[in-house]
Amino acid sequence: MTFPELSEAFRISRLQHPGRKMRLVLDTDTYNEIDDQFALTYALLSPEQMQVEAVYAAPFHNSRSSGPGDGMEKSYDEILRLLEFLGVPAEGFAFRGSTDYIGPKRQAQDNAAVRDLIEKALASDDEDPLYVVAIGAISNVASALLLAPEIIRNIVVVWLGGHNLNWPHASEFNLKQDVPAAQIVLDSGVPFVIVPCLGVTSHLLTTLPELQACIGGTSRVGDYLCQIFSEYRPDSFAASSVIWDISTIAWLINPDWAPSDLVPSPILTDQVTWSVDRSRHLVRVANFVHRDPVFRDMFNKIRERAS
Repeated sequence: MTFPELSEAFRISRLQHPGRKMRLVLDTDTYNEIDDQFALTYALLSPEQMQVEAVYAAPFHNSRSSGPGDGMEKSYDEILRLLEFLGVPAEGFAFRGSTDYIGPKRQAQDNAAVRDLIEKALASDDEDPLYVVAIGAISNVASALLLAPEIIRNIVVVWLGGHNLNWPHASEFNLKQDVPAAQIVLDSGVPFVIVPCLGVTSHLLTTLPELQACIGGTSRVGDYLCQIFSEYRPDSFAASSVIWDISTIAWLINPDWAPSDLVPSPILTDQVTWSVDRSRHLVRVANFVHRDPVFRDMFNKIRERAS
């Protein structure tokens, strides 16, 4: 697959935080754990900073699904549940995504989410790119790039995936679910913001007592987030969990909360490690997340929802 060439100046301009309200779509394996639910809620409760135009269900396979297609369907159902809590109509807004991964054959998946992403991207222009926020396996995004390579001029991809670039391996759940899809996006030249997990997003820890104190009893969605956290981490005494996916939303709201650098796009090897070629195009990679302002902002928005 050959992708259009972007000038480095154009790419760098795209990789600067826009400093204004942006249009975005959210690609999420919502039922995989519990962090996607927080991220979707956070995005939808941030209308001053972002206009969420669609939500796409991404595939996943772990103990909570029988396969990637089942994971996508469960994620779609979870999206609908959260939209209902938040009073957001799902029609024309929530879309089913890929039922399988790109995989070694690099086979694009054609589905409602991918088609909607392509349509919205092609309708964008140089002054108003579409931000594609991916917080699961990046199969839907890679499929859209394979089917319509020209959209790389119209989008900026922000992905929670892999680990810090100096980590011994990149074998994080989102990335390892569909390594070829991640390789396609990394190699395509699309303007790409990577928010790594271990060593960066892993600072975003919270506990059940904190959630209950800050958002419990405030709203249906606040109670639901507390409920799923307690079900996922029943051993709540002196225990915390990382709410990974809100890091992407946090960077879009305030880039100072997730400091980042422009670096040559890492090479993702078939052994799921990072390799370096300093002649490659630039991407933006977050190197830290300031935990407290992110949670404070999200908690306040959930509390304001009640009023």
